[in-house]
Amino acid sequence: MTRPARRLIRRLRGVRDEPSLPPPAPVSPETWAGIAGAGVIGATGGSGTRVLARIVLRGGMFIGSDRNRSEDALDFAAFSDRWVDEVVAGRRSAAMTDELRALVARQWAERGGDGPWGWKEPRSVYLLPFLAEELPGLRFLHVVRDGRDMALSDNQVQLRKHGAAVLGDGGGELSPLRSIELWSEVNVRAADYGERELGPRYLRIRFEDLCADPPAVTAEVLGFFGLHGDAALIAGEEVSPPPSLGRWRDEDASTIAELEAAAGGALRRFGYQSSSE
Repeated sequence: MTRPARRLIRRLRGVRDEPSLPPPAPVSPETWAGIAGAGVIGATGGSGTRVLARIVLRGGMFIGSDRNRSEDALDFAAFSDRWVDEVVAGRRSAAMTDELRALVARQWAERGGDGPWGWKEPRSVYLLPFLAEELPGLRFLHVVRDGRDMALSDNQVQLRKHGAAVLGDGGGELSPLRSIELWSEVNVRAADYGERELGPRYLRIRFEDLCADPPAVTAEVLGFFGLHGDAALIAGEEVSPPPSLGRWRDEDASTIAELEAAAGGALRRFGYQSSSE
């Protein structure tokens, strides 16, 4: 399917993926020096970040004025379209830095006061080292969902867009095996960096844990970003386990064995038991 056809289908479904705001103005060094404290939510696609975005919104965090129904900040999503592959390849440019700073400065200016602010754009997980280098005080919420569920999802947008850059030859192939390889590589890279470089400014949660104990995980997220609110009330109104949770258990054993062989290390690291255990 061509890219214009995919966009048409998404529009017919009510999914907006292009920003409505014009490009922001460049930011001066003096203004940039006064900006700090962004909170960012990232994950591989389909991990449940929409729910986390709504939790932080309920806690009083500003995450942008131009969002789609998934609560993605669309100007940052467009930035990811342009620059994720460059960051994955280890390249930096003045144009990339200037664009990020202009977007961040606009987001900071629009926050309306001194309250918590940031954005949710799942592919920020690919950009974590770059974001941390540019944003003093960055707090990063890393959302992880079982890679077997992710591999069997219809949502393979990130694999289609960035699989080749992350995985190399054949990375653009849309298959469950390549999907879980992408899941493993991206999440392990982000976890390694977050734990090593950000320390207490890095929080990783599993979507399954949020669904199993919504009030506790909601309270943890609110506390991480310095937000307020009744965690039990917010969780009760915002968290609802989807029917797709644990879908991998309905797949044939040979497919699951192949997925676990490809990403066993990452599955174990993030606390997901093997089907044989």
